[in-house]
Amino acid sequence: MARVSRQAVGASRDPNYGATNIARKPNYDFERRERDRIKQAESAKKAQAKSDKRAAEQALAASDTSGGSDVG
Repeated sequence: MARVSRQAVGASRDPNYGATNIARKPNYDFERRERDRIKQAESAKKAQAKSDKRAAEQALAASDTSGGSDVG
């Protein structure tokens, strides 16, 4: 029968085995830049979707006015 080390047994039972609870030094400037970058990307995505929706509505309105005036 094969012997299993204690380290392998502990690692299989606890997903955080070997993780340390040491506080990290915060990098406020980097974290702020990352939040700002993500926020700008989201707002640019929303602005693009909004402009696409406006363009689609204008195209729909233009096609409606050009095709139905022969009735009457």
